[in-house]
Amino acid sequence: STAQLSFIFFFSDPRVKGWFLLDNYLPTLAFTITYLLIVWMGPKCMRNRKAFSCQRILVVYNLALSLLSLYMFHQLVTAVWQGGYNFFCQDTHSAGEADDKIIHVLWWYYFSKVIEFMDTFFFILRKNNHQITFLHVYHHATMLNIWWFVMNWVPCGHSYFGATFNSFIHVLMYSYYGLSAIPAIRPYLWWKKYITQGQLIQFVMTMIQTACAVVWTCGFPMGWLYFQISYMITLIILFMNFYVKTYKRRGITWEKDFGHGAMSSHNGHMNGAASSEELKHRKPRAD
Repeated sequence: STAQLSFIFFFSDPRVKGWFLLDNYLPTLAFTITYLLIVWMGPKCMRNRKAFSCQRILVVYNLALSLLSLYMFHQLVTAVWQGGYNFFCQDTHSAGEADDKIIHVLWWYYFSKVIEFMDTFFFILRKNNHQITFLHVYHHATMLNIWWFVMNWVPCGHSYFGATFNSFIHVLMYSYYGLSAIPAIRPYLWWKKYITQGQLIQFVMTMIQTACAVVWTCGFPMGWLYFQISYMITLIILFMNFYVKTYKRRGITWEKDFGHGAMSSHNGHMNGAASSEELKHRKPRAD
């Protein structure tokens, strides 16, 4: 019914009432539609144009997102420690000031998903269209929308874990791709191979932590837990499918790739300094 739909889209936790972009779902939906239109139209507009380098701005962009991710990770970890959060299940009204701190940090996490649309826009400007995979677009488009609902319905409590883990992974990921755009620093970067493994571990650990709250209940909405588990399963399936296809096509074994860090770009962030010949051999990003 209309009343039920109104409740679904306009009910929100009173602690986020009046917050920027959270009072109404339409701006988030508009951002997503605009993003998808740019994904569709952008490569067509760039077809007969010269690719942009974007090297300097990529350094600034990636390092800025790395710093934002580090800030969010630090704030979430300290708030979880302060509030005595339970790994197995944590409701949304039990830690007082720590809950409020987590809500504020998770708003930045939600907003960072708007900023991260630039990942795709840089691919378009640099004509790296092979990097714009289904998984990449699916992940970017869905995360912003999911986190709008998280912020309105379950803005703290058990929602903290995935955002905390993801922020840590993004520190590694964005710092690597930002620094790799600086030729003098590139030879000293050693953690590329751990980014790929970290993403997959993140999905699995988030699913396990979410499942814990289904078994050891604490009042956290059960529907959200089932949704989170389902979403993690889609990411794991798409992620694994992407890599199996990539490795079969390239004739590379899992052991060789993970053992030597041969994966050039799990997340597809191009460092802004690769030659056109190198670009031909890059693997597309998975998220």
